[in-house]
Amino acid sequence: MKLSNTSKQSVRISGQLKAYMWWPIFTGILLFILTISMYFINVAAGTVMAIFMLIYMIVASLMIFYYRPAILHNMIEFASGYSQVQRSLIRELSIPYALLDDKCRVLWINDAMMKLIDKNKDYKKSISTIFPEIIGNILPIGEQEKEIRLTYGNRDFRVELKRTPFDRILNNITIIEANPDSSLIAMYMFDETDINKYIQKIKDERFVAGLIYIDNYEEALDSIDDIRRSLFVGLIDKRVNKYFTSGAAIVRKLEKDKYLAVFRYKYLEKLIADKFSILDEIKSVKIGNEMTITVSLGIGTGANDYAKNYDIAKAAMDLALGRGGDQAVIKDGEKINYFGGKTQQMEKNTRVKVRVKAHALKQILDINDNIMIMGHKMSDVDSFGSAIGIYAIAKKMNKKAHIVINDISTTVRPFMDKFINNSDYEKDMFLTSAEAIEKINQSMVVIVVDVNRLKMTECPEILEKCKTIIVFDHHRQTSEAITGAVLSYVDPAASSACEMVSEMLQYIDEGIKLKSIEADALYAGIIIDTDNFNNKSGPRTFEAAALLRRSGADITRVRKMLRNDMEEHKAIAEAVSKAEVYKEAFAITIFQGDGLKSPTIGGAQAANELLNIKGIKGSFVVTKYNEQIYISARSIDEVNVQLIMERFGGGGHMSIAGAQLKDCTASQAVQTIKNTLDSMLQEGDI
Repeated sequence: MKLSNTSKQSVRISGQLKAYMWWPIFTGILLFILTISMYFINVAAGTVMAIFMLIYMIVASLMIFYYRPAILHNMIEFASGYSQVQRSLIRELSIPYALLDDKCRVLWINDAMMKLIDKNKDYKKSISTIFPEIIGNILPIGEQEKEIRLTYGNRDFRVELKRTPFDRILNNITIIEANPDSSLIAMYMFDETDINKYIQKIKDERFVAGLIYIDNYEEALDSIDDIRRSLFVGLIDKRVNKYFTSGAAIVRKLEKDKYLAVFRYKYLEKLIADKFSILDEIKSVKIGNEMTITVSLGIGTGANDYAKNYDIAKAAMDLALGRGGDQAVIKDGEKINYFGGKTQQMEKNTRVKVRVKAHALKQILDINDNIMIMGHKMSDVDSFGSAIGIYAIAKKMNKKAHIVINDISTTVRPFMDKFINNSDYEKDMFLTSAEAIEKINQSMVVIVVDVNRLKMTECPEILEKCKTIIVFDHHRQTSEAITGAVLSYVDPAASSACEMVSEMLQYIDEGIKLKSIEADALYAGIIIDTDNFNNKSGPRTFEAAALLRRSGADITRVRKMLRNDMEEHKAIAEAVSKAEVYKEAFAITIFQGDGLKSPTIGGAQAANELLNIKGIKGSFVVTKYNEQIYISARSIDEVNVQLIMERFGGGGHMSIAGAQLKDCTASQAVQTIKNTLDSMLQEGDI
């Protein structure tokens, strides 16, 4: 191959090779200067240097002017061959490869891609017709790379999309002129089917520990005559063993009402798909027992060894029991899933647990002199009343105590005014969060009432600075529960925190006497949380109320302090009148609390009022306050509103729950509630 004169003029050597070609000329100039210098020193030596310089210049000229075209020719041949090798390598690359434009149209595909999609090289349609997952809005922008995963032809692929400048693809081809900003999309497809199969196999073989506890074993057994008891126990054992052994699990009975199951993760996925039908199967055991039996499951996995998985299962069981039982809790590392929990927890009449917790509280307070008490944010009457009850216990034991409270609602204000400027109580009885932080120290005991979620407490910073933490609450536990408490008494069967504290009072000291205003605050907390004893009122509730009545609580006085003003009553009536009945079972409305001091309280009362409408299974009231959206959810017994509110990051009880939303309007919150109800109805969760 010979180059024409025109080609010789248009094709030039450039870059680093050009610099190397100029080195002989630079060397010749140096020799010339050296030769002249030698003539001044010695003529003979200068003559010899001149001869050598002449020979060098001739050789250098030959290299530059004679061999240069040959070198250029060889370089062009090499570049041409190299380019062809590159194209051949890309075309024959075993990885499917394609070039796309900004509209996802195919410009070029290699042999592997042709074979995968069963198309020829002339295929120029959009790649979205073959891979619907690859659409315009997922294409990379600028230098970033995008990675997606898709399935095609029963194979799993990881697709990498890279934006490549157009001029780089042209590689100085002059017959095409392109915009400097234009680019193409390079698409690579990596088959990960086998990798995913082995990953799934490893996952399926993971060890899973499961704990199964019968919630009300003793109570159910007591309701059966002696002849049928052995049959009753045998039926429960059979149901539990049959349910788990179908998945090649090992089931062992630890105690009369506790079981341990060990199985593979593959079977756990089947249990999840089945939504733990054993929760309903156990309830169907009926051989004369008056009480329906329920079961709780704690499933633990995600750890590297068996012992840790068992510990995780115990933590999951604690969470299941703390949420009221009759449910399954799966704890996979830090991830937690809940199943069941649709029924009301059975109240246990035994006072053993209350007495044990009260005794433990007394022991802790005996060795500590400073007590800090706090409830949840935007304290309600139950939170305030239970804090007053703990304060009374602390003062009876001659301990210095404070109650942390920031925002004072309209319902709490009448009760709080009874304590402020009262000579029987210290002036620093109530503190704000800022004041409490100044007084806090590591030796102080912090008692949290009516809440077990760290972020919902009145001042979370206090819990971070204290080592001794005590929690008393009646709400179902969540994954955000306060950790590290030396004493935790969470009883979802209790109607209110005031009920729990009232029960403990008699076990702290038989001679303890409440002042009438203290008894009023505790009694009011029970009244509010039970909606005047219409909700979650069991024997323990009335016994606690009777104790408070004997301590001086006055029903008439409490009722007067709980009355609403006219504006609030009108707002409640307006919200009820504008309520929308959704799916013929759910009442949803927006509470307009503008101008009211405590609009969230009015929203909760509106939710209670909506339950008085015939056919309503659940009510949801949306209230905007302080740039946030508050949702109050209520039900009687047919719908577990706690499960619904957990979808919004909230919680509560089966019949009383709530949640808070940010960055949305009241109308958007209503639509989100509807969408959530639709989803949960379709999934069978409500």
